[in-house]
Amino acid sequence: MEVTQLEPYILKGSIKVIDRFFSVPVDYAKPDGPHIRVFVRNLIPLESGTDPAAESNLPYLLYLQGGPGFGVDLSFSVDLGSALHKKKYQTLWLDPRGTGLSTPITADIFQTKQMDDEAIAKYLKHFRADNIVRDCETIRHFLLDGKKDPEARKWTIFGQSFGGFCAATYLSFHSDGLKEVFTAGGIPPMVDSPDAVYEALVLKVEERNKVYYSKYPQDVGNVRRILGFLEENNVVVPNGGNLTVSRWQQLGIQFGSHGGIDRVHQLVFRAITDLCTFGKLSYGLLDSVQNSQSFDTNPIYAVLHEPIYCQGRMASWSAHRVIQKNDRFVWGKVKLMSDDVPIYFTGEMIFPDMFEDYHHLRPLRGAAELLAYDEDWPMLYDKEALKKNQVKVNAATYYDDMYVDFGLVQQTASVIGNVEQLITNQSFHDGIHKHMDSILTTLFDLSKRERD
Repeated sequence: MEVTQLEPYILKGSIKVIDRFFSVPVDYAKPDGPHIRVFVRNLIPLESGTDPAAESNLPYLLYLQGGPGFGVDLSFSVDLGSALHKKKYQTLWLDPRGTGLSTPITADIFQTKQMDDEAIAKYLKHFRADNIVRDCETIRHFLLDGKKDPEARKWTIFGQSFGGFCAATYLSFHSDGLKEVFTAGGIPPMVDSPDAVYEALVLKVEERNKVYYSKYPQDVGNVRRILGFLEENNVVVPNGGNLTVSRWQQLGIQFGSHGGIDRVHQLVFRAITDLCTFGKLSYGLLDSVQNSQSFDTNPIYAVLHEPIYCQGRMASWSAHRVIQKNDRFVWGKVKLMSDDVPIYFTGEMIFPDMFEDYHHLRPLRGAAELLAYDEDWPMLYDKEALKKNQVKVNAATYYDDMYVDFGLVQQTASVIGNVEQLITNQSFHDGIHKHMDSILTTLFDLSKRERD
């Protein structure tokens, strides 16, 4: 295995950084086939000196990012890493395959390689949790196989959101490499297809819309006016994508995070001010909308969002089918209703028209269509292995989570052995960002398994 380690450097706060690239096979069933690079950043606290032996003896905690389709921001890794370092860990921050500094998934790369839709779809199937976990195991063996103590060859993982889904896959098939698991908003719905997920989540999205319009009742009319304008005009965002009715509704994905309702209102406020002042939407507003939506720069988030739930079943544009059952999300129906009827924003959902509206998703439209109707997806979880799990799992679970349904989480938690949960209605899905100290304190208290 080829490993590239760059020259280490020191960040303010006495944190040593070692950047590493690992060469791994695209398809683990074909180890001699094409390879990609996977990037992991190693942060090591130096408070107790810079003795290399002391550094190497610090146990590892690997952070698994949410998504799917996102790398790890350095500033966040330093903030959370500093808190985790106080627990006597050194930390690893993985850019999952296809993201960040790992060999990226982008439409222009596929075009350069002259891959057709079928080839792209086949390639993308290797970027789910199962292969992310295999990459982790490759890295763990490289870093820890030389340890004499078998327990020292294990590491701890922390999964945020989709990173927690990966943790459940890890526990299913490679639990012998794990010392302990922490998750935040990351216990996965253990389903075979995403329909049950969206049937549950649409109710939470509806609830958050009601909160939004209760807080900003004037936006009932404002949003209707904006959508009317978008329906009648061809509006293009700075990178060439289309700002359509559907894309504006997708701003509601922010309702599931702290401050999201207020951020969406500010976009509505600015848009309605533009329409009143200029009769059109300004460049600044269009740029703000584009920058608030991450699908162009993180295409895995769109292409594989529904397949991350598939085990031997097809997704067949699940969110699109489910959302159509509720008229309040359908502009074609709401616009015919009285002016005091609000149109609902959608949530963390993927729709077929996104592959036309987002400029950098357009070249992936054919592959996304093939993947939507593909049912040849391997198993991601082994329920029998999870029932027998002995690895401590400490989970922060958010009662009002708009991205991961609380009820489905509890069904899964009842299956996995040795789980303890912090259940709270005081945090949304990004709680580890907003309430880092209190959540970490409780999770590490749970880890002690001290009974009252």
